[in-house]
Amino acid sequence: AHRAEPLFPAGPARCASVGGRVADGEGRYLARGEGGCAERSGEGRPGLASPFPGRSSMADSGLGEWYRNIPVVTRYWFTGSVILPVMERLGMVSARSLVLWAEPLFNNFQIWRPLTASLFYPMGFHYLIQLYFLYSYSSSLERGFFDGRTADYIFMLFFNWICTVIVGLTMGMLILFVPLVLTVVYVWAQLNKDQIVTFWFGMTFKACYLPWALLIFNFILRNSVMDELVGIFVGHMYYILMFKYPQEYGGRTFLSTPQFLTRWFPPRRGGVSGFGVRPPSRRPPAEDQGNRWGRGYFWGQGQRLGDN
Repeated sequence: AHRAEPLFPAGPARCASVGGRVADGEGRYLARGEGGCAERSGEGRPGLASPFPGRSSMADSGLGEWYRNIPVVTRYWFTGSVILPVMERLGMVSARSLVLWAEPLFNNFQIWRPLTASLFYPMGFHYLIQLYFLYSYSSSLERGFFDGRTADYIFMLFFNWICTVIVGLTMGMLILFVPLVLTVVYVWAQLNKDQIVTFWFGMTFKACYLPWALLIFNFILRNSVMDELVGIFVGHMYYILMFKYPQEYGGRTFLSTPQFLTRWFPPRRGGVSGFGVRPPSRRPPAEDQGNRWGRGYFWGQGQRLGDN
């Protein structure tokens, strides 16, 4: 049985296992007891606390400490997604120079547009919601399923970004911030599909339905679902190629992290576990193939004496 998390709309658990131990949002090691988590002394990596910085991470440690505790890839992504909209709001840069326009991209060689179009979004209520999703679910993936595997997480974001840019150019989309964030939400939802999440007005459902709930929510707010559909499509494509097809159906592996990324960001052992589960493999054991015909030999169907 899974317990509903009273977060908006979903969030990682309060305590995370770190190398056999448990860490809270302040980076202190904890021990699980019958009543929950008990504090131990010592330094540690921050656990998967509530996506909105609460009292422990903001008031006690300060805003700077909270910012430094954001996982490194998420921190750079989050920072770029704040700087560009602020610069546009202050008039330091024009939105026309940030969006994805094919003509200046190819004719004038303005190669920065695919990147800036993925980081820029006009400031407002919907922008803040998407920024929250970016911080929450990207942090959860980087600290959880991809913990200790920074190269794999960078490759996932790069693959999703390339696919989003291609779809955006094909469909004439100018801003790619929302679709790219939705790809991360979708991957998180699939890796935590059985976790119960809480949405608006106390609605609870399994995490695998979260992207579709966000699609309906954004349709009500903006009367548009194209950004969400593109994000779900790209996220599903990554999940199918990386996990579902090779691991559940025994197919070939189409995606693998390049070696140069692994050399730049070597994997490390230990880290957070339990947040996101790799899909179980459905590939039959090798010996099962042979047992169907008597240890791999086909002996024929045989005939009864006297039939001829």
